[in-house]
Parts: sequence; structure tokens; C-alpha cells
Amino acid sequence: MLEVVYELTLERMLSDRGLQVTRQVQVPLTMAGLLIEDAFRVDLLVNSRLVVELKSVEQIAPVHLKQVNTYLRLLNLPLGLLINFGAATFKQGVRRVVNRHTQTQNSLLRLYRDHASPN
Repeated sequence: MLEVVYELTLERMLSDRGLQVTRQVQVPLTMAGLLIEDAFRVDLLVNSRLVVELKSVEQIAPVHLKQVNTYLRLLNLPLGLLINFGAATFKQGVRRVVNRHTQTQNSLLRLYRDHASPN
């Protein structure tokens, strides 16, 4: 089936369980001083905290994981799910994606030190 069928069905199932689900959430991107309001779209955003990206393909490609990571970084969220309904089983089709980048004082100091040191 098409991804939109799974998207609508999953939205309904999650909403029926009391979760707040938003479909096709715009993800803005600012690059070179230009704001692109609808640069990307997240399939489902659950409780404003979980990105869910849906696929219906034979096999997940590395670009699909990068896509979810991009959404997580731009939205500053920690966790996403990549669900492929084209896999042999549901379990094989679910991938948890974690945004591991956390900006800390230490990372800022390290970045400054690396760029400030003479070569």
C-alpha cells in the first residue's frame, strides 16, 4: 500500500489511544540567512516529541535514517522512529533513531579551542 494509507491509519490508532498526533508537520530550515518554512515534512509528530517517518519499501536505505536524523536535529528532538511497512515483519521494519548531539558547555569550549589553536 501507499505510505499515506499507513500514515492515516497510524494517526487514527494513536489518536484513539489518547496521544496527540499531527500529520505532515513542516520542518523549517534556515540556511545562508534564508528561512525556508516548509523545507521538510515529518510524516507524524507524536505528543510534539516523537518523530515518526513512514516508508513502504523493500529495504531501508541509509538515506532514510539520515532523513530522520535531519528532522530530529532541526526540531531539536531526541528520538524518532523509522517504520518500513514493506519489510517482511513489522519488527524488522521498525528502527529507533536517536539524536545524540547535545550541545554542552564542554563541546562549545572544545570547538572554540580546536579552531583557536595555531597550526
